[in-house]
Amino acid sequence: MERAASVSHVEYEVITWLRDNIDLASLKQAMSVDKVTEKRWTTGVANVCELLDNMCSRRTHKLPNTHTEYKEKVKQ
Repeated sequence: MERAASVSHVEYEVITWLRDNIDLASLKQAMSVDKVTEKRWTTGVANVCELLDNMCSRRTHKLPNTHTEYKEKVKQ
């Protein structure tokens, strides 16, 4: 892990860490109690994961050039 190069860099690393390290098993157990709530749970978690991935992808061009996930901003 390298030093924080920018606020965007910190945001990217925090979002990535949250996405990869938070265990939702106990929350799922409490919220998903039947077939209907299981589907709601699966859909909701997929939506949140998509939001987190989108938040990360919008920051990759602001990462340090040496970061493994750095990508140049595509000009439209």
